[in-house]
Amino acid sequence: MFLSALLLLLSLATTTTTVSAFQQAPLLYPSSTSRNISSALFADLEELARIVDISYCVSPPSLGILHPFRCLSHCKEFPKFSLVTTWNTGPLLSDSCGYIALDHGKERVIVAFRGTYSLANTVVDLSTIPQTYVPYPGSGPDDDGDGDDEPKCEGCKVHMGFHTAWLITNKLVLPDLERHLHLWPHYKLTLVGHSLGGAVAALAGLELLARGYDPTITTFGEPRVGNQALARYIDQRFHLQTPNRPYNPDTDTDNDTHQFNYRRVTHINDPVPLLPLTEWGFASHAGEIYIRKPDLPPSAQDLEYCVGDNDPRCIAGQDSTVQPGGVSKRDLLASVANEVQDVLHEPWGVPARYRLWELFFAHRDYFWRLGLCVPGGDPLGGGGRYGDGSGEG
Repeated sequence: MFLSALLLLLSLATTTTTVSAFQQAPLLYPSSTSRNISSALFADLEELARIVDISYCVSPPSLGILHPFRCLSHCKEFPKFSLVTTWNTGPLLSDSCGYIALDHGKERVIVAFRGTYSLANTVVDLSTIPQTYVPYPGSGPDDDGDGDDEPKCEGCKVHMGFHTAWLITNKLVLPDLERHLHLWPHYKLTLVGHSLGGAVAALAGLELLARGYDPTITTFGEPRVGNQALARYIDQRFHLQTPNRPYNPDTDTDNDTHQFNYRRVTHINDPVPLLPLTEWGFASHAGEIYIRKPDLPPSAQDLEYCVGDNDPRCIAGQDSTVQPGGVSKRDLLASVANEVQDVLHEPWGVPARYRLWELFFAHRDYFWRLGLCVPGGDPLGGGGRYGDGSGEG
């Protein structure tokens, strides 16, 4: 039934002539005057975009990441990094891929999760029903073995593919990760993921938090990981319920110390943060930082904090199935009716979450055009004008 409705929408998009793309008023992007981020946070996010871009060097056709930290992409920009290990489960085992590295400059243990290379895999991976999510049992000093010290996740559902990817990955990652966290106890645990890797990073962060660690998580183009209950659980565990106070350059230091430990970076026109569909029971969590400039490169003024799980001034504003207040619609017919209106009023005639061609553009355009292991990043992307690009801080 949903496929038929989608085909109807796409048919309307190609046949509707009453509203031309050239007749549309330009989209009004929200003002970031009271929602701005600091230049320090901007630099941190840009650097993390390069760090996660390196994860695309792990698997073929790239030559991989070599010790101490060498690759065809941005590795030379991080001379204080040392590679711990890489992993690649392969397409038959959830296609999870990434690397662990030590950053001896900023004293971090970094785990980077790659997205998918395959457009077909992306579409398939984003079209599944949720399954029950059970948090990892707590391991604090008062744990009696029954996991009672770890908050329950009542009614939580998780995307089956993302969950399977993490269950397979954690067996490959956790031994090396925990060993190096023990060897470098003062190093900060930093998780970063792009695309489907962002969803795996989210689930990894929940488990590592339950194991007693304190990760900082940054994702770019993260899809919806689970249902509304899981979104609320992530908000609770990472203290995302209270909106960030906007950065004030007159009173705040440039360290932007009020930022979240979970930063979910989204980009205008990226369909992946709007998938899987709300009609299938999926929902977004809070911690969003929104890039409202369509093309590369953005500046700090183009990024803004978002409020709550579904701020209509951010990426949720491009999904007509999300109601104000973040309550998702489950009525498919009502959703189709709304999206018929979108077809009539969107400049391209297709709602943002169905613009799959943006997987090649908006979904990759996070400071750089991510996803190609080539020197300096994708030369067609247009990013890279961010200072000296040394990667040192």
